[in-house]
Amino acid sequence: MQAFGNCSTPWERKVSKTTNKGYWQGRIAESQRGIDNSPNFYTVRLMVDKDPCLKLGDFVRVTGKLKVDFYIGKDGKPTGSLLIIAFEAFKVSKHGAEAGDAGQGYVKDTEPREAGMRQSIPAPPQIPERRPEPERHERLAPQPQPVREQDEMRMFEWTD
Repeated sequence: MQAFGNCSTPWERKVSKTTNKGYWQGRIAESQRGIDNSPNFYTVRLMVDKDPCLKLGDFVRVTGKLKVDFYIGKDGKPTGSLLIIAFEAFKVSKHGAEAGDAGQGYVKDTEPREAGMRQSIPAPPQIPERRPEPERHERLAPQPQPVREQDEMRMFEWTD
């Protein structure tokens, strides 16, 4: 899943209790258009132990898996929040191109992307051209069979 939104909390580094590996956690707000104008808030866990260099209000693209995290709230009632287990989070400009300053986000086990870098999409495979369907009477009409040499000889013998 990809989510685009603005950083709504500062990013903080945390350590997993089970694996003792570091990760970064923050929240983003994804705005909506239409009748429901209230934004969706996601808690994002970036499972890369490198600082994403994201600040409050940055417009980011987050890619990962969406989960629902259920827990007991401070008031004692069960509640839940949307959680994205992310493997990348990048600051992007409002125009869709990546931000001019490289280092605004990381991809697992690779270097930060450079400004304006896009992946090329391969061309779709060529579909062979279909011949037009024959008319119904052409499909039902018996097709003439080629005359074989043996049949010609038999016909010649009988014509005396």
